[in-house]
Amino acid sequence: MAPTRNDDVDWDSWPVQDYLGENYRELHPSDAAVIAHHSAFYRQFAPVSAARSLEFGAGPNLYPLMLAAAASRRIDAVEASAAGVAYLTRQLEQPPDASWSPFYELCRSLNPGLPPSLPEALTRVRVVHGDIRALTPGGYDIASMNFVAEGVTEDFTEFTDFCHRFVRSVGPGGHLVAAFMENMPTYRIGPASRWPGCPVDPDVVTEVFAPLTRRLVVTRIDADPTLPDYGDSGMVLLTAVRGPS
Repeated sequence: MAPTRNDDVDWDSWPVQDYLGENYRELHPSDAAVIAHHSAFYRQFAPVSAARSLEFGAGPNLYPLMLAAAASRRIDAVEASAAGVAYLTRQLEQPPDASWSPFYELCRSLNPGLPPSLPEALTRVRVVHGDIRALTPGGYDIASMNFVAEGVTEDFTEFTDFCHRFVRSVGPGGHLVAAFMENMPTYRIGPASRWPGCPVDPDVVTEVFAPLTRRLVVTRIDADPTLPDYGDSGMVLLTAVRGPS
């Protein structure tokens, strides 16, 4: 059977509320570990020193946007799913869901350069309804990608293409931070919906990113027993700088 590719999937029907309920209605240990990793990355930048940052395939997860607000004057949250865009837009136009407050408290405790409140941090976010494959290369100073490339296709070649587009979204010398589910197969969210997965591990991530980057650092964390069992074995974390090509 041919692998499911990104364009085979109806992303507008992504089950946002089921996904949030399973993953982000409370602050899990794995979230805290990713936030600590990403906060260390963002602390290298002076507050609001980056003109434009990108969240590559934002989904409904707000904490990467919180983290970027310490360094960025403008954050483009690019998302293909109409359901994801609708959720993000509500979070910007109305008070954010109260469940995000512990996430922001942790982010700000790790990076005091963040604004005093989550609503203030989110004023720097612009939601962009679009295909991340259509982004103009080199348009950003910093790019972040969280649980995207390995969760939108079963095809390793397409996974690699998404990763390379992510790298090229920043100019040469631009900074990258990312998180991947480790060894996650095709998975379910909610009672029935099925979504593509491309199993990857630190060696695979290193192999894919090394040709296009320098200062590449790849680490991992173990699976979180407080999260649903999607078949993964943990998370892979990355920081890098785009190389000259």
